[in-house]
Amino acid sequence: MLVLLAAGATWLATGANRGWTKTSVMVKTLDPVTGIDGISYEKKFLPGVDFLGATALGAGLLAGASLFFRNKNKPQTTN
Repeated sequence: MLVLLAAGATWLATGANRGWTKTSVMVKTLDPVTGIDGISYEKKFLPGVDFLGATALGAGLLAGASLFFRNKNKPQTTN
């Protein structure tokens, strides 16, 4: 559960991108000499819904694997 909550908090803190994960974002720039608008790309990590899905799958696998490693309680005997 902690893994899923941490991924959700990271997703929200980085902008809650509802599309696919992006590693660069488009930034409009203005050329100071000609005054023409241009587009440049800035490196930035924006996790998307695929990030949340992969994390949910990983958290589910961890939760399922934890069921195989449970300690079995031995009944206590009274003397």
